[in-house]
Amino acid sequence: MSTLDPQRASGSGAQIVGGGVGEGPGPDVMSASTLDGDKVISADGEHVGKISDIMLDVRGGRIAYAVLSEGGFLGMGSTLHAIPWTALTLDTAEKCFRVDIAAQRIKDDPGFDKDHWPSMADSTWGTRLHEYYNRSPYWADTRAGAGNLAQRPGDDATGL
Repeated sequence: MSTLDPQRASGSGAQIVGGGVGEGPGPDVMSASTLDGDKVISADGEHVGKISDIMLDVRGGRIAYAVLSEGGFLGMGSTLHAIPWTALTLDTAEKCFRVDIAAQRIKDDPGFDKDHWPSMADSTWGTRLHEYYNRSPYWADTRAGAGNLAQRPGDDATGL
């Protein structure tokens, strides 16, 4: 597997590695439900949980986050963690996601539970999360020039 590049463009999405190509549309275009339940392996090789949800930036037309379910039993008592989509690599050979962060760092993140989700449209929350994973916020428009940020959906004067 190649080393993950934390400075890659924020709009480039998740990387794909491995030679696993099966029948159907994947791995470049896949249904979100295909990825639900995929295991996530940390940078130090530990199985840290499974993908439980994929969160879309509906207005921006992008994948914002994958939600990792860690611990618990049959979905009870598990801790959820939002992971920036750009912090993940889809490993088609192993049929899992890899995240470029140590398992203990994921465990140290307090996360949230299924009944108390954060406001994922809040740019302050999103910026802190992306910094934790050493990524630029997905809504940053790095192609338009230094210091120029694309307006994030929901950040306009109307609040829409």
